[in-house]
Amino acid sequence: MIRVAVLGSTNGTDLVPIVGAIREGKLSANVCVIISNNAESGILKKAEKFGIDRHFISHKDKKRDVFDAEMSEILKQKEVDLILLIGFMRILSSSFVNKWRGKVVNVHPSLLPKYAGGMNNSVHEQVLLNKDSETGCTIHLVTPEVDEGPILLQRSCPVFEGDSVESLKKRVQKLEGEAFVEVIKNWRKNEQ
Repeated sequence: MIRVAVLGSTNGTDLVPIVGAIREGKLSANVCVIISNNAESGILKKAEKFGIDRHFISHKDKKRDVFDAEMSEILKQKEVDLILLIGFMRILSSSFVNKWRGKVVNVHPSLLPKYAGGMNNSVHEQVLLNKDSETGCTIHLVTPEVDEGPILLQRSCPVFEGDSVESLKKRVQKLEGEAFVEVIKNWRKNEQ
């Protein structure tokens, strides 16, 4: 069984299909901890609802390495095999990435390399502004260079003429949840 940790700052929408797949027996994994730098985040509320151990760690007035070391302590205690970044609005330090090399995956709301470095709604805004006919999500290994790690999986969907940021985001998030489930399912084969 794969021991999964999740780092998140926002709503944690992608957590729902992951927990669902585990509960339905489609995924041999355990989400053993969720860590957020936002005390009011939806992901912490979801963790509570699902009965998952959860921690709030403030990043305010801390150097990045200090904040990341506090997260690492919890992750070591939980003996995690895989760390998912789900709406985690922080750039991880090189020391954290190197310590957990090959075990940290991020989801990006575009078909990388398009819109690398962009976050959340700004990516969907760019897709619409540029009149792209297709978008999607990318799950990639995290490296010290933002959004440049090896791609594990991409899922795509069409962009429709009447799409708004919200409608596009909803369609892409559905793909993200499915993609995370697939990556976790195949994790032992993919391990670096």
